[in-house]
Amino acid sequence: MKRFRLVVPVLALALLLLGGAGPTQAAPKAALQPHPFYLSLGDSLSRGVQPNSSGQSVITDQGYADDLFQMEQPNFPRLQEKLMGCPGETTGTMINGGICTYGLGSQLDQAVYFLRHHRKNTVFVTLDIGANNVDGCIVNGAVDTTCINKGLDAIKTDLPVIVGRLNAAAGPNATIQFIGMRYYDPYLAFYLDGTDGQTLATKSLLLTNVINTLLQNAYLGSGWKVANVSFAMETNDTTDMVDLPPFGQVPVNVATVCNDTWMCAAPPVGPNIHANATGYQLIATVFAAQITT
Repeated sequence: MKRFRLVVPVLALALLLLGGAGPTQAAPKAALQPHPFYLSLGDSLSRGVQPNSSGQSVITDQGYADDLFQMEQPNFPRLQEKLMGCPGETTGTMINGGICTYGLGSQLDQAVYFLRHHRKNTVFVTLDIGANNVDGCIVNGAVDTTCINKGLDAIKTDLPVIVGRLNAAAGPNATIQFIGMRYYDPYLAFYLDGTDGQTLATKSLLLTNVINTLLQNAYLGSGWKVANVSFAMETNDTTDMVDLPPFGQVPVNVATVCNDTWMCAAPPVGPNIHANATGYQLIATVFAAQITT
């Protein structure tokens, strides 16, 4: 028995030295890389808000962030979507909180925390913010200039803080693509309300252009890309006329707002400033054009 016990180890050693079939270890599995993230920030548009049948604005899964996520999945395998937007958010509340509930107090604080922990696997971030700063400044057809100036001043002050903190959270060597949005003008639909409505639509367009200039300067100045949704929705095309049943001939920008938002829908669903499914799809396409894969 002792002799047998000695022979077995010797044979095993001989087989091993001769390259024989000894015990083998499985090759280690390749390390699975963290899945990439898409982070969506902003106001109600970033959450796909649309009116329901009773006219109440509700979050849907047909927003531009949802559409963009589906568009980019083939380009970024295992892509996951992180929605942090807050309906009603202004630049001020995005920094300080107060509308939606976040574990860290505000949307910006929550986003900064997320980016610090996922800076290496977040591939792109989208943001639309600022419209709610002045959204309540037109009341019963009258423009509240004081309200507008206050809202514009807040954009000038707050937006550089927002983009600056997001950039810092991403880190100096980050490859994250940041994209901010220029807004369309839903109030162009006032054009359909006669002479007074057309005057109000003209003032609204002037305000939209001021806001978009502030937004674009802040984004480009911080190294962000810009999704020019106002251009895609032909916001400034006031001269070309098209037929819009049942309203007849209207400017292209008015027709586009009616086709891509709920502003011209009959009550109780409309009028509603939010994009419809077609409009959100268009917005997503504009963002997608800015993403390098």
